[in-house]
Formats: sequence, structure tokens, C-alpha cells
Amino acid sequence: MMTEQAGPRDLVDHVVRAEEAGFDFSVTSDHYFPWLRTQGHSPYAWSVLGAAAQATSRIPLMTYVTCPTFRYHPAVVAQKAATMQLLSQGRFRLGLGSGENLNEHVVGGGWPAVDVRHEMLEEAVGIIRDLFGGGHVSRRGTYFDVESARLWDLPDEPPPIGIAVSGERSCKLAGRLGDLVIATEPKPELLSSFDRHGGEGKPRVGQLPVCYDTDRDAAVRRAHEQFRWFGCGWKVNSELPHPDSFASATQFVTPAT
Repeated sequence: MMTEQAGPRDLVDHVVRAEEAGFDFSVTSDHYFPWLRTQGHSPYAWSVLGAAAQATSRIPLMTYVTCPTFRYHPAVVAQKAATMQLLSQGRFRLGLGSGENLNEHVVGGGWPAVDVRHEMLEEAVGIIRDLFGGGHVSRRGTYFDVESARLWDLPDEPPPIGIAVSGERSCKLAGRLGDLVIATEPKPELLSSFDRHGGEGKPRVGQLPVCYDTDRDAAVRRAHEQFRWFGCGWKVNSELPHPDSFASATQFVTPAT
């Protein structure tokens, strides 16, 4: 469910139709802004996920991906994920990543260097797993504090945690901390690095945007209008703060490229 390209009711309808068509799983982006103004949407992903869980019965659901370190405190992410696992009756996977400036700048506090963002993600994953384990959790961390927190509604099996990767550092984190890997670009070296750092044998999810239409020219036009930002790569995309920044960065990208 691309929350940047459709409103909440349409997104739920899309996942219902995907289930009816036999799709194996559905993922949901978790944004505050669209990448481009032409996309025109950005509803709250977790409300959409809750509705999708109630409207479907088979298709697995996953955040793709949630940043648990800026807009959301990791203790709140743990509560949301546990609730989703209950609503979906075990069909939910929690996809996490170190975030994009585009979405996380809205709460202020600046945008730290990538090494710091990875440290924050590691600490956040630890908090989430502690809360999934049950009981009260109190922690004083480098980036996050937790004061006597407890999840009162816990599934029998916590949702698996996926970690998004775009380079060597994030692959190390994913191999060590994740139950699965989310490769944000179709690069074999990401999976090789993930395997080297403890991920061998774990599930993997990849991303390759495709625009389908019976009219090829129409598909090319729509891909350019809606998804040309993808060509910048995530090392660039994660730093851009506004849809206008993505428009400027891709102003010379044409349908032919």
C-alpha cells in the first residue's frame, strides 16, 4: 500500500483486492510527506494497517518501513506492532529503518549523521524486543528513556522484525538484530553482506518498483511522474527534507532515462 499515492479508504480497498487476486503479501509505507507533490497523499499508515487487518483474512501485512527513533518513540512502536499482530491474527511483520529526513524532520531536533541514526535504531530495536518479552521495562539509554513501560495486550508470538538495508553498516545491524532483511534496492551485495553478518538463512524482502499498464507509454509516463525519485538511491533520498527537494534532485530525469 503506497500511502503516498492513495487515500486511506482506497488503500484498504487495494489490499482487499490484492488478497482476492492471490498476492502473497502486502507492505505499507509509513510517511508524513509524499516524495513528490504529484503523488498527493500521505495518510497515517498505522490507521490504514488496522483497517486492512480487519478487512482481510489471509494476506500478510508489513510496515515498509517505520522509523522508531524520531516521530515515534520505540515504546510506542512496540505497542502499535503488538496490537497489529493481534488484529491481524499473526499476519504482521514490523519493518524498521533508520528513517528519512523527509518524514522525521517534522518533530524538530535536527537530522543527525547516519552513524548516529544507526546507533539510535539499534537502541530502539532493543527496547521493542524487551517490551515484546512482557513485564515492565525501564531503561536509561543514550538516546531513549523508558519508564516502567508494559504492553498489556501481547500476541502469543511477537511480530518478526525486519531491518531495512542500503549499505554495509545497515547490513551489519540487520544481520545481528533482524529476523529478516529488507533490501531497499535490487543489489545482490546487500544480501551477501547481510549473510556475512549473521543473516544467512533468514527471510529477505526486496524492492523493485514496477509500473504496469496495458499501454506502455502510459506506464512510462506514470512511472516518471510518480516514481522518478527512486533513481537517486537511498543514500541521497534519506537526506532530502521536502517533496520540493526530490523534485529538484530529479528535474533532469526524463521518461527516456
